[in-house]
Amino acid sequence: MDLKVTTLDGKDAGKVSLSDAIFGLEPREDIIARVIRWQLAKKQQGTHQSLTRGEVARTGSKMYKQKGTGRARHHSARAPQFRGGAKAHGPVSRSHAHDLPKQVRALGLRHALSAKIKADDVIIIDDLVAKEAKTKALAGAFASLGLTNALFIGGAELDGNFKLAARNIPNVDVLPIQGINVYDILRRGKLVLSKAAVEALEERFK
Repeated sequence: MDLKVTTLDGKDAGKVSLSDAIFGLEPREDIIARVIRWQLAKKQQGTHQSLTRGEVARTGSKMYKQKGTGRARHHSARAPQFRGGAKAHGPVSRSHAHDLPKQVRALGLRHALSAKIKADDVIIIDDLVAKEAKTKALAGAFASLGLTNALFIGGAELDGNFKLAARNIPNVDVLPIQGINVYDILRRGKLVLSKAAVEALEERFK
């Protein structure tokens, strides 16, 4: 399929041909959901932890004598049923990450790109380059293109001025092609690809 290429100033810059094997799939929500779940699980810190009986700073001596009080038999005040005691079966520090085959991850990326194309939410920009690192000027250019919520994907090397100018604009993310991922693609409204990014994707899935 062919898609129109524009400049940051909104001028026509020709057309680019997109591979149907990457951008022309029928999106499958189940595959996309699997990849997003894998990504978010990998990001989760897993540092939540409660104190076990061995970690609570309370005396370990028997609370009161075994017999003759008419009360239940108890030993340590660290037991979970007592106020100030330990937590029974509480959370422990662990990794939430799980495995996902590399082929499924690659397929999920292609389905996410295809979903954006199908929703008409992909814009191809000739080159993501800013003359100066001025947020106001770049925000004006984005407004003229109707970009209020977008993910920008550049080539292997991002233009320094563009990256600096864009980082203070709300709801705008900028990533090099190496950082492209399913979650960031779908969490933003528009996907803006540079011609270098398109070429890199074609090379990656060749």
